[in-house]
Amino acid sequence: MWLGTRKQAHKLNSLKESKKLAEELADKLSKKASIKNALVLALSGDLGSGKTTFTQNFLRHLGVKQKITSPTFVLLKRYKIYDLRFKNAYHVDAYRIKNPKEMDVLGFKEILKNPRNVVLIEWAENIKKILPRNTIWLKFEHGEKENIRKVQMFS
Repeated sequence: MWLGTRKQAHKLNSLKESKKLAEELADKLSKKASIKNALVLALSGDLGSGKTTFTQNFLRHLGVKQKITSPTFVLLKRYKIYDLRFKNAYHVDAYRIKNPKEMDVLGFKEILKNPRNVVLIEWAENIKKILPRNTIWLKFEHGEKENIRKVQMFS
């Protein structure tokens, strides 16, 4: 499955398959040995390619109970989780960020340093320069049909 190789691609034929992938990845990553900083998933792809849906399923599987919506206008939302490894989940939307330094006012550097945090960032390419080296990248693409998505993962 994921994380065994440097790059993997998945074709998702339905929302059910997208949900399953998010859950499997959440399970695998929450069991990984502790690291020095937050677990960071950088999500890129066109509008409507599945980034927010993936994030919702990933966070829901880690135990987030609140409604999970895209933080497009607030840039960052924090959720409490009660996973064995993580205490906080952060959902970031960097779509409107022009300069990565804009994230400083949100305390983003401190968020990234805490190994008890999991951070999912939509439009992460806009802040790539400030992300940790061990960030996991997921690229979402539209498939041939409406509900089909392609996801590539790079570590």
